[in-house]
Amino acid sequence: MTTRHVPLDHAVPDVLTRGLDVVFCGINPGRRSAVAGFHFAGAGNRFWPSLYGAGFTDHLLRPADIGQLPAYGCGITNLVTRTTARADELTRAELEAGRRALEAKLRRFAPTWLAVLGIGAYRAAFGDRHAVLGRQARTIGTTRVWLLPNPSGLNAHYQLADFVRHFADLRQAIARGKRDQEELAAGRVRGRSRSPEASAPGTERTRSGRAPRG
Repeated sequence: MTTRHVPLDHAVPDVLTRGLDVVFCGINPGRRSAVAGFHFAGAGNRFWPSLYGAGFTDHLLRPADIGQLPAYGCGITNLVTRTTARADELTRAELEAGRRALEAKLRRFAPTWLAVLGIGAYRAAFGDRHAVLGRQARTIGTTRVWLLPNPSGLNAHYQLADFVRHFADLRQAIARGKRDQEELAAGRVRGRSRSPEASAPGTERTRSGRAPRG
């Protein structure tokens, strides 16, 4: 199969499971990705180098290594399954329908974060024309939302160093969230392990809260 003869419904499989730190959501498969059967397989796509450069993985993965992503707490899906040469060939109706399908996946798998790769597609799909890169105010179920630039080689507005910086910002947010959860859990454990003052010898109290007279 050549890139000239890829079926429009030649979907690239999701990589999803429960308990992920983040699910990266591309816009839709490009022709090279559809032929390969792997996400972000297009020539010049900056997704995999950005993932590695930001520290999500400990070595540079290839598109064919996509099955390794859950071991790093990551998953991948697409907003729209239809294959196109360019993301701007998608209609608003397709993007909105894709958003609804994506929301259903997120409620099923409940990752901590969703990272959408493409500001224009995000604005159209989610009806938020003022969205900017970074953390979004919305949540989907329990999943928080982050917006990243489209790593396609056709996106000339960003260089690899820019992508790495934006991916690293997301990774730092994930790490902060984990630390906050660990500190909260540790505080609860400490609270349960402390003996109530009323149970300590010599501190018996009446229902009024006053210590009884000797």
